[in-house]
Amino acid sequence: MTPLHIAVLMGGWSAEREVSLMSGAGVADALESLGHRVTRIDMGRDIALRLSEAKPDLVFNALHGTPGEDGSVQGMLDLMGLRYTHSGLATSVIAIDKQLTKQALVPHGIPMPGGRMVRSEELYERDPLPRPYVLKPVNEGSSVGVAIVTDESNYGNPIARDSQGPWAEFDELLAEPFIRGRELTTAVLGQTAMGVTELKPKTGFYDYESKYTDGLTEHVCPAAIPDDVAQACEAIAVEAHRLLGCKGASRSDFRWDDERGVAGLFLLEVNTQPGMTPLSLVPEQARHRGMSYAELVQAIVDEAMKDAEA
Repeated sequence: MTPLHIAVLMGGWSAEREVSLMSGAGVADALESLGHRVTRIDMGRDIALRLSEAKPDLVFNALHGTPGEDGSVQGMLDLMGLRYTHSGLATSVIAIDKQLTKQALVPHGIPMPGGRMVRSEELYERDPLPRPYVLKPVNEGSSVGVAIVTDESNYGNPIARDSQGPWAEFDELLAEPFIRGRELTTAVLGQTAMGVTELKPKTGFYDYESKYTDGLTEHVCPAAIPDDVAQACEAIAVEAHRLLGCKGASRSDFRWDDERGVAGLFLLEVNTQPGMTPLSLVPEQARHRGMSYAELVQAIVDEAMKDAEA
């Protein structure tokens, strides 16, 4: 292994800033343990200047959310001629947008929930779908801004203007039918599925707090599910990774209606910048396959350098 000078981008100003700082710190520590020279950068508006001064061999993108995951940073790095990890510009633009992701994947047979985009103003007049349904921002990750609207929810019927929820923060939301059942996720590294994990929140659903607070969610890895469902998760995750043109690691999140077998499995989204924190799912699945955290980080670096040389 040739030691490299690697700039680790982390932080930024998205709703997932704190998670990105944890991911970036873990990645930077792992790279240093492997003998690489690391420049840690908490991304600000002067990021282009700081990168031009650092002159790294590679940028490890540990940002989550916008602008690190939506193509903005990728476009800047392309213009600067810098090599970087994870997915490129076009892939990032599509995958961050849940509606664009559907348009890219569903015609190829990838099962995803139906639904439609709605103006938040519409919600104060009528429900966009029969209850229960889910409302979510189209381009946020880590379950930021997700609301499950049921007959029992205290949002009102229709939703009241003074009810707290994503409609107060976003002009448009994606409305999808609520899929009962279980939460599954599959990481892909390169073109290889890393396994299937079931996520069991102790309370409520798998929201931001449940994802990043130790003890609030049980991770069952590998998931105790039928073989055909596990194989379908892995196959769909690999195909979605390929169709979107993902690089490095990605993570596909699913809902599975366990009363319907494989027919009840639906892909919700593909994360092109999956978390690398101590509680994150990609490192967990890698550990189950016998790959240490440092080896996982190095594999992502190796693929980025290989792609850049190609």
